[in-house]
Amino acid sequence: MAYGFLDPLSTPSVQAAQTANGARKIWERFDGDRASERFTPSEAAFIGDRDSFYLASVSESGWPYVQHRGGPVGFLKVLDETTLGFADYRGNRQYISLGNTAADDRVSLILMDYPNQARLKILAHMEARDLAADPALADRLADPDYKGRPERGFVLTLEAFDWNCPQHITRRFTGPEIETVLTPLRRELAELETQNQALRAQVAALTDARR
Repeated sequence: MAYGFLDPLSTPSVQAAQTANGARKIWERFDGDRASERFTPSEAAFIGDRDSFYLASVSESGWPYVQHRGGPVGFLKVLDETTLGFADYRGNRQYISLGNTAADDRVSLILMDYPNQARLKILAHMEARDLAADPALADRLADPDYKGRPERGFVLTLEAFDWNCPQHITRRFTGPEIETVLTPLRRELAELETQNQALRAQVAALTDARR
């Protein structure tokens, strides 16, 4: 049965907090949080444009652990409408997320589009996969132009997702995003400078002819 992002999160303590802050009736009546258990083309396109995300897992001590994951644009792959995957490259070798998900596979992801002030939240079950034993998966998760050799793959089975309110998202831009804007401006400036030099040459020629 399809359900919304808030369903597994609306615990008694969360409901009590909503009640204490006068918001419980809003969410009791809310029916816009439905059928978020399958990615649509909109989510797939958004995910494919990302070069990073935040991943939260829960340790056996009960402490949450949030990790930043980054890579080339599109390194988080939409394998199908309910499955994501990404190659896991060697980092600081603490393996906290790997260990956490071996004990409890529940994770939460936040994907940010800072320039457009958009945010996608995902609940999923994450499993480590041996890429050497699954060449087909290795091919699907590969980023040929990215330096580094993956140690494993991670496959995430979607539980639910939610598009979050854009309020309070500060706009930020990456170097390539800034270059996308600056490149045509630099080209226009170069053309104007060329035209300016040509005009200066014409003025100089006219001045010399009048002498």
